Amino acid sequence: MDTTLNKLQGDFQRYLLTLDGPMAKEVVSDALDAQTRLGIYADAYRLRLLEALQTDFVALRAVLGDDEFDAMGRAYIDAYPSQHYSIRHFGRNLSRFLAETDPYRATPVLAEIARFEWAMTDAFDAQDATVATVADMAAVAPGAWPSLRFGLHPSLQRIELQWNAPPIWKAVDENTDIPEPQQAEYPIGWMLWRNEFKIYFRSLSVDQAWMLDQLLTGATFSEVCEGLTEWIDAQHVAAHAAGLLKQWLEDGLIATIDY
Repeated sequence: MDTTLNKLQGDFQRYLLTLDGPMAKEVVSDALDAQTRLGIYADAYRLRLLEALQTDFVALRAVLGDDEFDAMGRAYIDAYPSQHYSIRHFGRNLSRFLAETDPYRATPVLAEIARFEWAMTDAFDAQDATVATVADMAAVAPGAWPSLRFGLHPSLQRIELQWNAPPIWKAVDENTDIPEPQQAEYPIGWMLWRNEFKIYFRSLSVDQAWMLDQLLTGATFSEVCEGLTEWIDAQHVAAHAAGLLKQWLEDGLIATIDY
């Protein structure tokens, strides 16, 4: 690339991101001065990023209100400039921003709403895959069960939340009264996934969360059952684990059953 063009593009990018730099010297002034003309591009750039945030964080916008969401979004743009050619990834740090930045960190439910909504985005955009069925599980020979491993659908997202972000999102989605923020005594595990073109989510008990996390790391059925004895008695642990697997198969969460 011509170095002059390369420098010009770099100066223009710097201005869009920082509203500073030597770019104004390269702009011809006529009816509008250079700063005004550059400002039109800078404003349009930020408005496009704000539009992306509005699309990805509908519940957060409803909770904050339009004006506060706009102010928050502009602060986020300055703190986390877009680093990817695709705008789809721009909101990935919003939960962190809200958790670390005044005044938003004083209201921790905001960061958790953002984390939940971003997990929904990741689930929806994840790679597709075929899924295993209950019939596939039923066809497994009894002697093969201890060494079975289960590959989970690429859309599966596992997060921990201590605030009632999912009910808040659901109320916004259904246009009902938004519940007041409520904090649980301990973080609660959630899973989100895509089946066909719809996103599903469900809270998890401690043993369910543990088992799902073990499957994600490639644990065998035997290893899962051994670990589950912390919550389930040994006499019933295999049936309990198999019952969860059957439910997750019906949900479209399990992509493969590996011998």
